Amino acid sequence: MRAYDVILKKREGGTLSPEEISYFIQGYVGGAIPDYQAAALLMAIFLKGMETKELAQWTNAMIDSGERLHFDHSKGPYLDKHSTGGIGDKISLPLAPIVAALGVKVPMISGRGLGHTGGTLDKLEAIPGYRVNLSTAEFRHVVETVGCSITGQTGTLVPADKKLYALRDVTATVDNIPLIASSILSKKAASGISGLVMDVKCGSGAFMQTPKAAGDLARVLVSLGGALGMRVQAFVTNMDQPLGTHVGNALEIVETIDILKGGGPADSVAITREFAAAMLVLGGLCPDRAAALPKVDQAIASGAALRKFADMVQAHGGNPAIVDNPGLLPAAKKHQVYVASRDGYLQATDTRKVGLAALVLGAGRDRSEDSIDPAVGFVVRAKTGDRLTKGQPILDIHYNDEARLPGCIKLLDEAMPLGDTPVKPWDLILDTIS
Repeated sequence: MRAYDVILKKREGGTLSPEEISYFIQGYVGGAIPDYQAAALLMAIFLKGMETKELAQWTNAMIDSGERLHFDHSKGPYLDKHSTGGIGDKISLPLAPIVAALGVKVPMISGRGLGHTGGTLDKLEAIPGYRVNLSTAEFRHVVETVGCSITGQTGTLVPADKKLYALRDVTATVDNIPLIASSILSKKAASGISGLVMDVKCGSGAFMQTPKAAGDLARVLVSLGGALGMRVQAFVTNMDQPLGTHVGNALEIVETIDILKGGGPADSVAITREFAAAMLVLGGLCPDRAAALPKVDQAIASGAALRKFADMVQAHGGNPAIVDNPGLLPAAKKHQVYVASRDGYLQATDTRKVGLAALVLGAGRDRSEDSIDPAVGFVVRAKTGDRLTKGQPILDIHYNDEARLPGCIKLLDEAMPLGDTPVKPWDLILDTIS
């Protein structure tokens, strides 16, 4: 078998056999197949696509490149949630402790932000002492004893994905549905879960900008999950404006704590409740959404979810006192209110540019090796469609470096225009696919 023949077959639109897929993945991870041949196959897949069975075999070969975690599912359902990324999307942070307080085990392997989107690991690292690089043994221990753990990908878990994603990032093959789905679900299946709630973001701040594209990805994720032996429920949700009110790493921890204390902005709370209810139903702990939602509300009202979050933080080496004193989190030294330049309605937000404005302040990174400032970001005071008067606050800018402020404000001017015509924002949840 030769890599050349595998590439040629896919270039001509053929369906790769399990043996061809396994040969290629193992050869690439092991170093026998060079980057340039792997890049050629990725481009062939990008152009010709993959059938569901073929994609499942590709994903299983990626999983088999490393270790698979195994949990004792008699102790409860092991479930996870994953988002395709957005601005202000901190839902994993309150969600995991809520469902853990209700009997779900949550082994959540998350990533860092890159470009305009934020990363769950960067947000957690804003908590003093929190470790996101747990070993497999440590990760398993926290899941079993606390009920939830959010950590980064270990070097032994799906090494094929790490190599392939880095190659996709420099060969213009990132935004391809089969390759996106295999990247996400290889890591999730390898983490030992039996079910997954997928949040497929849609809009100006998402990778999938149209409802159709997001729906197409959601359907592939659901069918691929089934082929891998996982139950997947996918939601297509609105990323046409920032989610919640807080954007930035430490600021999003503040909003997380607020949600777990029974507060928080309406949109963040609504999505957190929906996803938590879906996980309870997916895990067989509730018969339906109507039965699950009151349990979710009780976990918050009783303080059980907040205690579970503090327990997870402590188990990861972080300071659990932040739940009672968010002032222990990093805070920016400077603040400026960004105000409406005229009377009018806040038009459709270019959410990607809001994310880039936060990146200019230092909240994100252009390259994986860039450092970030955990304290900077925004607190949003107005949403799409709101009627504003001149001088009314749109958002508060939290920053440390004065030289970064003009570039940030320029992007906000472009991202949040005012107009004379009322606009109706998209619904929060656009579709649900089971």
